[in-house]
Amino acid sequence: MYHTWMRYFTPSPLHHRLGLVCLGVGLQHGTLPPVGPRTLDHHVAVVISAGRGWCTTPDGRRRTVTAPALLWLLPGVPHHYGADPDTGWDESFVDFTGPAADTYTELGYIEPQQPVVPLADAGPARTAIGRIARAARRGNPLLEVETAAAVHELLVALRRARADTDADGEPVLAALARDAFLPLSVVEHAARHGMTPAALRTAVRRGAGCSPKDYLLGIRLGRAKELLIATELPIAAVARRVGYDDPAYFSRLFTRRVGLAPARFRDRQVHRVPGGWSTQVPDPADPPRVE
Repeated sequence: MYHTWMRYFTPSPLHHRLGLVCLGVGLQHGTLPPVGPRTLDHHVAVVISAGRGWCTTPDGRRRTVTAPALLWLLPGVPHHYGADPDTGWDESFVDFTGPAADTYTELGYIEPQQPVVPLADAGPARTAIGRIARAARRGNPLLEVETAAAVHELLVALRRARADTDADGEPVLAALARDAFLPLSVVEHAARHGMTPAALRTAVRRGAGCSPKDYLLGIRLGRAKELLIATELPIAAVARRVGYDDPAYFSRLFTRRVGLAPARFRDRQVHRVPGGWSTQVPDPADPPRVE
């Protein structure tokens, strides 16, 4: 015995230009019949939140799937899976496509080499899928955009829920973020954490989807922007604050990544707040207010 509900969509060519579109959503539970063998031309994220079952990997091996878990169904890759005929499982799925899926794959959010991903908690992913299901009501004029936005949210929720990842980020990423403004090279950062540069590159690539250099650069330039907008510090002082002893080198990096020189970036901002800057993150439940 099983229960199933699903909706499928056909986004327009204009909606496809969003980069990521939702093609369908489903919520099912019970002793569901097996799926496949089949091959699709798009991605599907299948979230198993309760129960157990099985899947066949592309190399022909049969694997046990125990909740909470994620099944990645990839375009062009044959798949075959099903719930245990005695216990069944609780399944939700989202079909999606678009060039942004390739970017999420490069960033490590979608891992073709890992079709079965153990999850620490399926709750946040189910919440994102629930948003898609609610948006799927007939006649919703915002259907394609709402569901596309929720697919992005789902991919982030699944990345955070992976059982092999700290929910607050890999420890090495947290340590790099803490030390990001020290004038250290990648080799020196690796040595501080008792790692080889190669091991550091692997850890950061897995955790953040980029190289250590790019990870540090993103943090440094984000802080540099804040200082340029919120203070009247000279450019050289801003460079030193974010870890660059050579202001000319900092300016070249900033210009290449941002598209504007630091001075021009500062001049274009109209919301300077000298003396009023805070590093405290506001509480979403109690945001700052003008009295």
